[in-house]
Amino acid sequence: MARRSLLRLYKDEFTGYNITKFRQDALAGLTVAAVALPLALAFGVSSGASASAGLVTAVISGLVIGAFSGAPYQISGPTGAMSAVLIMVAQRYGLTGLWMAGLLAGMMLLVIGLVRLGRFIAFIPSPVITGFTSGIALIIFIGQIDNLLGIKTPGTEAALFKFTGYFKGGFTPDLHTMILGLVVIMTMVFWPKKWNARFPSSLLGIILATALNALVKWPVAVIGEIPRSLLLADRLTIANIPWSNMTEFLAPAFTITALGAVESLLSGAVAANMTGIRMQANQELIAQGIGNIVIPFFGGVPATAAIARASVGIKSGGQTRMVSFIHAIGILLSMVLLSGVIAKVPLAALAGVLMVTAWRMNEWEGIRFMFRRHFKTATITFLITMLATITLDLTQAILIGAGLSALIFLNKISEISIDVQQVDLEKLRTRGIENLESCDHVRVAFLTGPLFFAATGQFHEAFDNLGDTHALILSMRGVPMIDTSGLESLKQLSERMHKRNAVVMFAGVHENVMQMMRRGNLVDDIGEQNFFWSSDQAIVAAQTHQCAFCD
Repeated sequence: MARRSLLRLYKDEFTGYNITKFRQDALAGLTVAAVALPLALAFGVSSGASASAGLVTAVISGLVIGAFSGAPYQISGPTGAMSAVLIMVAQRYGLTGLWMAGLLAGMMLLVIGLVRLGRFIAFIPSPVITGFTSGIALIIFIGQIDNLLGIKTPGTEAALFKFTGYFKGGFTPDLHTMILGLVVIMTMVFWPKKWNARFPSSLLGIILATALNALVKWPVAVIGEIPRSLLLADRLTIANIPWSNMTEFLAPAFTITALGAVESLLSGAVAANMTGIRMQANQELIAQGIGNIVIPFFGGVPATAAIARASVGIKSGGQTRMVSFIHAIGILLSMVLLSGVIAKVPLAALAGVLMVTAWRMNEWEGIRFMFRRHFKTATITFLITMLATITLDLTQAILIGAGLSALIFLNKISEISIDVQQVDLEKLRTRGIENLESCDHVRVAFLTGPLFFAATGQFHEAFDNLGDTHALILSMRGVPMIDTSGLESLKQLSERMHKRNAVVMFAGVHENVMQMMRRGNLVDDIGEQNFFWSSDQAIVAAQTHQCAFCD
């Protein structure tokens, strides 16, 4: 099924493809390469690997993931969010552990895509995603303070502890390093947006900082040697796979899987809105899985689709996945032809790129909207997720985010509205129902919402005080589903009413709800005669029951 889907995608993309469209794709691909090159260098270093690893990741993911992608606009590579996860994995497990976690994550993504579970990943609420993104941005920013200041401080398990450690002192910033980093930051901040489309500010900033350092020859840390091969010396091989302790890489692999899936699908959702072309989510996850299985054997780091690359490709006129291929080839040519220049790029310049990128990662519009409109649940969820991300292991942060998602979902769907009303004879007469006796002991309860385990407490509370109710009519037209807990609640209510010589009637029950009630023997227990199409019919029938409260 996945193969047929991919073939269909290729057919849709390349039907009528000609030299004019290829020129558009080629130009867009080279533009994306110009944007992706400095990011690949920066994210490779910030992942705990090397600049070369970032370049290899961009090339392999652009070719492999691009070939299997679920949409023509998706362009994958190393990303800031992923690098924040990977640096902690690298610190704890080393490069071999990083590659193993990436390999296992690739396998997980492939399985998720093959069993078609992609749609469930979209169930994460936006405040959780926004909080996690902001937390990741803070991790990236804090992680680059050392490179910006030209210092080396001890690593920590959590970014927050790393940040507070700077206030304890014990280090001396290097002025030359700071100047080079600030050159990049200032360039990216003040470079006009309209010019950025023609020449990326990040690339310009790196060029200026590298040129300045070449001129003044300050003794600052630089990237160093860049191999001219895609097959790095440091890479995962079958021989160095740690078969005996594979299980210890499962937790970081889960984190990489979750982040890779969410970031890729979010990128696809944004790009789909820009193009009107729907992404096939499961095919995209299959592509991410295949790519991340392959990448470690070249020495790269886990990759995911990136909104920044996709949006640049779309805005530059790209139409097919050729954009991804050409962007990868462009980066490969840069490795081969410009390796000597790239080797002299100061690490402080990359730090500047990452800090500005981290700032821009925050979804500022969404954050302002939550706070200005005083959405308490959304705001609290955002803050908890963000704090968990910067204070805990990222696996724990993702689990907390997922737990919050589940709680928010349950809170929303567990709200059932129950409006108990007296019978209004005047309204009934306007609908042509005459000759009804006045009985103040017949009441109609209008239910709206699912009646399941989380709503049963509210249900019982609504009917705690039935008073002198002789006939209670439950209008169920607004109840789309019911579970066994809901059935038990209805049964208990019916038994309470029966003990008082009163009756419970049902009106407007959905077919699926009725099926559940039949399976639970509730229809037999209550009696088929007490089920009606409408509450009006039930009210008329209720008049035939002798009321114990009437004179």
